[in-house]
Amino acid sequence: MRRDVFQAIADPTRREIINLIAYQNLNLNSVAEQFDVSRPAISKHIKILTECGLITIRQEGRERYCEAQLDKLSEVSDWVEQYRKFWNEKLDALENYLNTLQAKSKSPSKKRKNGNKK
Repeated sequence: MRRDVFQAIADPTRREIINLIAYQNLNLNSVAEQFDVSRPAISKHIKILTECGLITIRQEGRERYCEAQLDKLSEVSDWVEQYRKFWNEKLDALENYLNTLQAKSKSPSKKRKNGNKK
């Protein structure tokens, strides 16, 4: 099954694993020690992150280290960017509309001639 980066970040535990190894490479045991779940559960999360290309596992002697490959997160950033542009345009249009309404309400109203005749 081909996994993508969106599947990787969908789970809070995986997001926290990414956060942990983004700042330093950690061996698998060090990663697992950070969570109150079983080591097999962490291994499954690591496997998904590896399949998504967000981490790589490097063997160093008897230890296996997780290394972050955060360039794959650009897919998420690009996807979010299209919606940021959309909402910025909508909010700018709303701001312009509200400014127009405000300007109309501040403009002096026309006085009626001849008193209060309708």
